[in-house]
Amino acid sequence: MAAIISRKFAEESMQFLGKKVSVETSDNKNYSGVLVGLSEKFDLILNDVDSQQIQKLMVNGSFVKEIKLLERPFDLKALADRLSRIFPGLVKIREDVGAIIVMDKIKVTESGIEEGSGLAASRVKAIYDEFLKESKI
Repeated sequence: MAAIISRKFAEESMQFLGKKVSVETSDNKNYSGVLVGLSEKFDLILNDVDSQQIQKLMVNGSFVKEIKLLERPFDLKALADRLSRIFPGLVKIREDVGAIIVMDKIKVTESGIEEGSGLAASRVKAIYDEFLKESKI
């Protein structure tokens, strides 16, 4: 049971990577930036730290009090569910790599279609584009 909980925690933490976060340290300092690195001990690296004119900041995990996600994470599961309606039984979600695989040949990530071509890939792209449009509303 502990392994399942630990794995789920790691999966949830991975959603913070590449996103804008706010970090509060134990000495009550606050930093906002894009989280580009996170270790098991909560050592972290932020890029483009707001209002500090700092390009890159490393914070020792023992000083991290809290990390807040400031933007909505990409809902890979919801997109996979939508794709499954059009391609039943042909959609696999790979949360470990942040991708959806359609028909074992089309790879879709938060950034769009990364692998695949042809009519099926065009249909997947149209579904992806519609999903993005609806997510921003």
